[in-house]
Amino acid sequence: MSERGAAVQTVADVIVARLGAYTDHLFGVGGANIEDLYDAVQRRPDLLTGIVAKHEFGAATMADGYARATNRLGVVAATSGGGAMNLLAALTESYDSRVPVLALVGQPPIGLEGRGAFQDTSGGHGRLDAERIFGAVSVSCVKVARPQDIHADLERAVEAALAGGPAVLLLPKDIQAAIAPGGSWPVYREADPVPAPWQVDVRAAGQLAEAAELLTLAAGQGPAVIIAGPEIARADARAELAALAVSLDARVLVTPDAKDAFPNRHPRFAGVTGIMGHPHAPELVAAAAVCVLAGTPLSMTARAGLDDALAACPRVLHLGEDEPFVPVRVRVPGSPRRRLLELSARTSRPGFGTAQPDRDALPELSPPPANGPGVRYRDAVQSISSRLEPGTDVVADAGNTGAAVVHHLPVPDGGRFLIALGMGGMGYSFGAGIGCALGRRRRTFVIAGDGSYFMHGNEVHTAVEYQAPVTFVIFNNNAHAMCVTREQLYYSGEYSYNRFRPAEIGAGVAAMFPQLPAYTASTLAEFDNALDKTRNEAGPVFIEILCDPDELPPFAPFLKEPRA
Repeated sequence: MSERGAAVQTVADVIVARLGAYTDHLFGVGGANIEDLYDAVQRRPDLLTGIVAKHEFGAATMADGYARATNRLGVVAATSGGGAMNLLAALTESYDSRVPVLALVGQPPIGLEGRGAFQDTSGGHGRLDAERIFGAVSVSCVKVARPQDIHADLERAVEAALAGGPAVLLLPKDIQAAIAPGGSWPVYREADPVPAPWQVDVRAAGQLAEAAELLTLAAGQGPAVIIAGPEIARADARAELAALAVSLDARVLVTPDAKDAFPNRHPRFAGVTGIMGHPHAPELVAAAAVCVLAGTPLSMTARAGLDDALAACPRVLHLGEDEPFVPVRVRVPGSPRRRLLELSARTSRPGFGTAQPDRDALPELSPPPANGPGVRYRDAVQSISSRLEPGTDVVADAGNTGAAVVHHLPVPDGGRFLIALGMGGMGYSFGAGIGCALGRRRRTFVIAGDGSYFMHGNEVHTAVEYQAPVTFVIFNNNAHAMCVTREQLYYSGEYSYNRFRPAEIGAGVAAMFPQLPAYTASTLAEFDNALDKTRNEAGPVFIEILCDPDELPPFAPFLKEPRA
């Protein structure tokens, strides 16, 4: 601790001390109006590890990935002006996906607002208004106006984020550097404690009773199906979901953004729903006596192909925070963790469904054979899958690559699966994978396309800098291949804006980072060899795999279209 830090406590010191109760990492990019916070972080290495990313989008996705993987608060810091604005795209993903992220955003000194301050976003005449801008992409945006407000303002922001979504705290530079006021924090409490059986929320008792009655009526009438969504992962309600599956003797489907909500190799696991899902899902739902939507509102990405099946199912009920996008007989709002536990207690008796057989291989979508160069999506994903140890985490990016991973790759037992399907922003996986790996302290596979790499792939530098245990696998088809497919299917196909001249990504990364194990594979054998060679590496790994831009992914909307 520096002499200055030992003598006084600044507001920035107070922030760091409090954040230590919720997280152990702070991700960000430095700059003049946030450097006091980083100065405070270096004084408390016992509480927070400060990470400097290459871009604020990358830093914010690190915080997002950290939060999703650890079920703790993700924290990102950025300076004012362009640095602050660079956070916005990532925060929209956290907002739409209800991820608990706290953004600490530096601002010019209050005394210079409206007086020509550099990067002034105070909302004065002709100036951007940071509170209005961030207010649109957050569940809470507060500007700290006085040092004595820091306890209340920070606690309000943290509680808002933990309730589900990003919160923003705007921190003028002079406030950060000010002498810390006196004050105390409320006692830290678990965001979503599991109640004892006698502590059922009275407000939900009626809905719970109605849901239990609906399930009782379904007993003996046919099989039960559960569709589990991202609220299960956010609440870490996996054990409670499994308990309800046992109570109902149910098969369990998962949405594409919740592949880790239920063990993918369990006999009850029935696959993935939606546009990247398994084609038998509608049949299972239509034949069910009851379908429980657990922690998912079923957006179009998750429910494509299910509307008729849900209409055919006589009993559909919903448990969770977000309003469902489909009609249901009963809705039980609130924390899915609590509701699953309470409903399991009410239905844990014989008579539900039929005994589950051992699971057969999941039926797959069948894209037409590809004839171009390179390795096929399914083959490459199966090679990755066969080498993933239990507990390995997987982060997939948008596009054809993400579709192949969602469809073909079972999540390792005990592992986490992250994908950005809220806003679907390309490049999310690089930062999120680093945040996941640093937060969970285990190997994480980032699987992305070349288009995503060119957007935010140089966060590989951050992984090298901090020796994050991430294996980056880049499917390089020298194209925005999903856009190429759309040009061919929905337009004339006589032109393309989305095919690129060849880029040797693996060689380029190897030249930039000589100490990084980096490989390029043009055949499946070369890819297998690269995976095996890097299996025991402690730090980051980079593997480029060459593939065909004209190969169709397992993406249901494309497979319904006629081919020329």
